[in-house]
Amino acid sequence: MTIAVCPGSFDPLTLGHVDVVRRARSLFDEVVVAVARNSSKSPLLPVATRLELARAAFAGDAGIRVEVVEGLLADFVRDVGAGALVKGLRGGADFDAELPMALMNRHLTDVETVFVVGEPGLAHIASSLVKDVARFGGPIEDLVPDGVAAAVREALGGSGR
Repeated sequence: MTIAVCPGSFDPLTLGHVDVVRRARSLFDEVVVAVARNSSKSPLLPVATRLELARAAFAGDAGIRVEVVEGLLADFVRDVGAGALVKGLRGGADFDAELPMALMNRHLTDVETVFVVGEPGLAHIASSLVKDVARFGGPIEDLVPDGVAAAVREALGGSGR
């Protein structure tokens, strides 16, 4: 059985994330969506909320499970027995940001990173942009799975539409 880990902060989970995870599932027997605490970011949504929203988004998808990463991703990958990491790419800038992490993860775990190119129609969707649009009251329902828009607005203190 081949297991892949698809890590991210998922703050918030977007339709782009969902697309990449489902594409990865077509390549691997199981995909573990690894909700991480990124020490270089200040999250809008608490880890428990991100975990709950991701589990809801993938509830009907066989072979996809959602877990939280408590420490180093390298340790998590070993613990779940994964043979690969999966990262989504929207363009060249994503590759430039992901390459050093892929090399470090390979150094630490001997696990390869597989880059999955997302649906071009979703390439404009990034968690940071979703949060910005929501902060200024713009519609985000068509950018995120069900339930995520309400959680984002609640975390922003009810601002937005």
